[in-house]
Amino acid sequence: MIHPTAIIDSKADIGSNVEVGPYSIIGANVHIGSGTVVGPHVVIQPHVEIGPDCHIFQYASIGAVPQALKFQGEETYVKIGRGTVVREFVTVNRGTGFGGEITEVGEENFLMAYVHIAHDCKTGRNVILANNATLAGHIVIEDFVTVGGLVAIHQFVRIGNYAYIGGKSAVVKDIPPYVIAAGDRAKLHGLNSVGLKRHGFSQETLSSLKKAYRIIFRIGLTLNEAIERVKAEVEQVPEINDLIRFIKSSERGITR
Repeated sequence: MIHPTAIIDSKADIGSNVEVGPYSIIGANVHIGSGTVVGPHVVIQPHVEIGPDCHIFQYASIGAVPQALKFQGEETYVKIGRGTVVREFVTVNRGTGFGGEITEVGEENFLMAYVHIAHDCKTGRNVILANNATLAGHIVIEDFVTVGGLVAIHQFVRIGNYAYIGGKSAVVKDIPPYVIAAGDRAKLHGLNSVGLKRHGFSQETLSSLKKAYRIIFRIGLTLNEAIERVKAEVEQVPEINDLIRFIKSSERGITR
């Protein structure tokens, strides 16, 4: 059902069984997938794609011009994946021509109230961003990450798979997969063992990750030395390979 007070551009593509609440505004070249609910007073700017079965709550703003001084009005985009929940007053800015042109929110994300996702960010599957979490531009968050409330993340930072960031943290370097990080500036506080168990990781995998964590982050080796030692001493399960891959590809440096 589309409320009669909603304003929908004639060039918008609205899927089947979509609900649009009172006073919402949907711009040109917006695609909204089937079964999605757009609450009241939502603004969706042009060039936004929202997947099926999403729920956009009141006063969210999606696809607004990025807060970037170098932005020159170029045509850029936002894409939001299937089943994502966007709560009240969330802002998702579109991409920039100098940053890849698109801001992407993955499938089954949960963006709590007042979350801000800046231009050219990318989040993976099943990401949770708690209230007032703030992502600067060009951030990459991988799958099954949880970011606590009031967390601020510096531009170009990457957050690895299954990481957990505690509330009120300030993150300025990459956070490796499978760990807990917290503080201003954020530091590592061990493996995200509870989260990994909840996601069904085996005891063997947890043991390998604990051994690798100790070698890399707790005995004073350089990262290159630690990686070589992990390769020699720790069973190379996929998660260990993922951890090594993430560390070796870091450009901002690794939180320790």
